[in-house]
Amino acid sequence: MMSINILGIEIPDSRPVFLATLAVHVTAGTVSAFSGALAAFSRKQVGRHPRAGKVYLVGLATIFVTATIMAAMRWRYSWHLFVIACVAFGLGLLGLFARERQWHRWMTWHGSAMGMSYVTLLTGFYVDNGHQLPLWNRLPTIAFWLLPSVIGVPLIVWALARNHALPGRRPAHRAVV
Repeated sequence: MMSINILGIEIPDSRPVFLATLAVHVTAGTVSAFSGALAAFSRKQVGRHPRAGKVYLVGLATIFVTATIMAAMRWRYSWHLFVIACVAFGLGLLGLFARERQWHRWMTWHGSAMGMSYVTLLTGFYVDNGHQLPLWNRLPTIAFWLLPSVIGVPLIVWALARNHALPGRRPAHRAVV
């Protein structure tokens, strides 16, 4: 296994299967990052939010599959990235099932799980690439693991409160029936 450099980024494996899988992985990660943000910042109603969420989940499933393949090829160095992919995909599925099955307090489950799935997705990206990114490369390694949560968790709590999905919270006004 020889590493190669592509556009200033060190790729740890130059085998064709690894590079092809990585290309799909990077594409799926980019699609997931944008569609997840679009879903998060869209109105929670029929239309843009669920469409973007479905694209996010397909991207997340693709990330999970490609991370599994790449980790199997370099298990000694990448097992932790496989674990992160499992957590991100598992949380995404939890959020989907909460919504589809309308669990008690499903909005809280859905919003929390999908939000933490996105935070986990970003954590995986920074853990794997942070040391090669401008500015991030000046941070200690622990920052790659913690900063997405430090920033993301308060945003998730804010979004849940804004959408009246926190336990014990009620809308400020009620519709007249």
